Amino acid sequence: MPVDLTFAEQAVARVGRKPDAVIPILQALQEHYGYLPEEALRRVCETSDITPAAIAGVASFYDMFRFSPTGKHVVRVCRGTACHVAGAERVEDALRRHLQIPTGGDTDRERQFTIEQVACLGTCTLAPTVKIGEATFGHTSAERVPEVMRDFLALQTEARTTQTTEATPDSDNRQSAIGYRQSVIHVGLGSCCMAKGSDKLFHALNASAAQCGGSVVVKRVGCVGMCHRTPMIEVAEAGGGGKFYADLTAAQAQALVQRHFKPRGFVQRAGRIWTRVLDGLLLDDKPEEQSVQRFSMSKRDPNVREFLDRQVHIATEHFGKLDPLDLDEYLAHGGFEALAKCVGANPNELFSLTPALSRWERENRSQVLEKSGAGVSSADSEQSTNGQSLFPLPGGEGQGEGVRQNKSEISQSLLTSAATSEQIISTIEKSGLRGRGGAGFPTGQKWRVVSQQASETKYVICNGDEGDPGAFMDRMILESFPFRVIEGLMIAAVAVGASEGIFYIRHEYPLAVRRVRAAIAELEKRGWLASGQGSSGRESAHSSAGEIGADSRPLLRMRVFEGAGAFVCGEETALIASVEGQRGMPKLRPPFPAREGLWGKPTLINNVETLAMVPWILRNGAEKFAAIGTAKSKGTKVFALAGKIRRGGLIEIPMGTTIREIVEEIGGGVGDGRKFKAVQIGGPSGGCVPARLADTPVDYESLRDVGAIMGSGGLVVLDDTSCMVDIARYFLQFTQDQSCGKCTFCRIGTKRMLDLLDRFCTGKATKQHLEDLERLAHQVGAGSLCGLGKTAPNPVLTTLKYFRDEYEAHLQGRCPAKKCSPLIHYTINTDCTGCTICAQHCPVNAIPMTPYTRHVIDDAKCTRCDTCRVVCPHNAVEVR
Repeated sequence: MPVDLTFAEQAVARVGRKPDAVIPILQALQEHYGYLPEEALRRVCETSDITPAAIAGVASFYDMFRFSPTGKHVVRVCRGTACHVAGAERVEDALRRHLQIPTGGDTDRERQFTIEQVACLGTCTLAPTVKIGEATFGHTSAERVPEVMRDFLALQTEARTTQTTEATPDSDNRQSAIGYRQSVIHVGLGSCCMAKGSDKLFHALNASAAQCGGSVVVKRVGCVGMCHRTPMIEVAEAGGGGKFYADLTAAQAQALVQRHFKPRGFVQRAGRIWTRVLDGLLLDDKPEEQSVQRFSMSKRDPNVREFLDRQVHIATEHFGKLDPLDLDEYLAHGGFEALAKCVGANPNELFSLTPALSRWERENRSQVLEKSGAGVSSADSEQSTNGQSLFPLPGGEGQGEGVRQNKSEISQSLLTSAATSEQIISTIEKSGLRGRGGAGFPTGQKWRVVSQQASETKYVICNGDEGDPGAFMDRMILESFPFRVIEGLMIAAVAVGASEGIFYIRHEYPLAVRRVRAAIAELEKRGWLASGQGSSGRESAHSSAGEIGADSRPLLRMRVFEGAGAFVCGEETALIASVEGQRGMPKLRPPFPAREGLWGKPTLINNVETLAMVPWILRNGAEKFAAIGTAKSKGTKVFALAGKIRRGGLIEIPMGTTIREIVEEIGGGVGDGRKFKAVQIGGPSGGCVPARLADTPVDYESLRDVGAIMGSGGLVVLDDTSCMVDIARYFLQFTQDQSCGKCTFCRIGTKRMLDLLDRFCTGKATKQHLEDLERLAHQVGAGSLCGLGKTAPNPVLTTLKYFRDEYEAHLQGRCPAKKCSPLIHYTINTDCTGCTICAQHCPVNAIPMTPYTRHVIDDAKCTRCDTCRVVCPHNAVEVR
């Protein structure tokens, strides 16, 4: 079938014709066509400056691009750490069988479904996770696959037959102007929440609340943290306290609203009473409002208190309270106060003054405010502005000469005081804030280097390429607090003198991308960011929001750049290469990006969580932040707590909290009958810390001493069903796949290490292989250029150090955790009653149908999918 090339031409016209536009253009083509048709790629080359070689190089490097058509629906199986330990491999095998996808292929013969592996969907508390189209299904299993597919097809039917004008949870549904007499129902609408149905609950609550005549408002909020209890809502009645509910469904929305609020109007109230009477007489049912009561929860509940009490919220301040996209509500809770201090403005007038400013003042506010001389403390701010806004309203009381002066006079008066940048950076340095995305480099030190560069053009980049499988902190922060991260990036820009800010966000995080773009658009609308966030390329930093004079400088411009699926792009130089439209290949340093970064200009790159902490530090003071944590690791750290844990979720704890406190107190420990074995911290670059070292404090130095790193903050709990050799192989497989291939030790060394681990997991390894594995691990770390290669051996080295006995057991053909399929066998013991349930559910017919007779498993046919053991009602299936 011929390919319609109109869209390819439109994509080039919209995104740009320069070589650096190649990745956004390819992403647009992939989104539209489902793959990259050769005809469309040729048309891109014909209508732009992009060469065929550039397209081939980029498209073959990044995981998200494909050159063959997909089926009608794409089934994405998460293969992150939490999903792996929860059985993602078995789920994928079951999906392939159910959809009848041929061996070696990814699409069924009818071209209805295509299966793709995703490094991590960022919904780790729902592991294993599968995403079909836009629908996410959590807690899947091999035996639940038919149910998941039925549910998805039912959603498709519902979407075709139901026409609705109902707003999506991310539409303009702000509630910052909620009246004093109004009650509010807060609904968490992060990705994890919506994957468990909170978006449907949100709409159902809206419909039910409409019957109350405006006395109750349903409000979207960000992540509530307790992912293990979502969907979670809070009912805050006017003049009263809050009531919490967990695990509700859309079907219970009306009952919940009726429990707390009376419908307006006689007819509605009479109908409600009549329905309750009939239910009691005919069905002998309790009123639905009473049935909802069993889903209520209290903050005084021991499980809730244990999860929350140890936490200190800085990056996640006001969690579960703020509408992510309501700027006015963010302002009412101290938002942009830190930025106002930095630029010497009154925070109450920071945004409201925009319409009153002259054109030159609007378009040059960045330059004027940066040189205002205002300090970071309240006293400094008041002294610099005499208690007034830097830009008083024309005609207002005490407006002074500021507005009436021409631009040269204003510039001259403000140039006499240039302490703002120094004061901001000094405050960050005194706070002890270190980078929250990897090795923990001092944030203030990095800012100072960039600020000292003489270049007229500088960039600030928020690194949201959260590639660690098993981590979802950055996703949650971007989804829940986009204005907070933007404020942090704006402060960084003021401090270092940058003209453009870029958010680099994984394309696997569509909700985070949408919310950050919406937040940027709102700030552009208010006049505090230059318009045109869709621009790309080196010209965007030099273009302005309007036609301004040659001696003028534009406002800070921000835009979002979506990653294309390359873990290595979390490394700074690889990220920069990606933004420039190249393959994400790390470069030898120095020069460091702080001196020569994007387009050869000084570039500051900070992690999402790091930037989210900056406004709090400047509002509350460096000393208050430094008082939290340890001597060398200050403040708090956000962790994604997942894996074999009772209470998974998003937590923020003081540095120095021990692993044991996190796992056993906050997380509630592992499941019944299981034994806490280890935690995997730091993703593929981190290590596995055994339970016997659980009293290790979580800080940069202590984790390094035990062979792990802080990383971005993924913390996956492992129990005695987890094979540590398999975990090491999983991470080596990931890093080997994600290696850019530049370094021989990383490219070849990780492949050789993976081959050796495969031998262990299949029972073919020897003692010599054990020695070779350890030697190679040290060589790869020493001979690689970037952080990916240098730290790739960490999971192997820590498992060899702390779990060497498991490697030795594999040498003998045994897997103590009974995880490695080639080393285990399924048998049926004498407890079997011949009920045939196992035979009915076996997907490969490895169990003959022999009613009332002890069943036998054909080992040659058995795929070790574990279904028979799970469904057996008599615990008659054993794994040996």
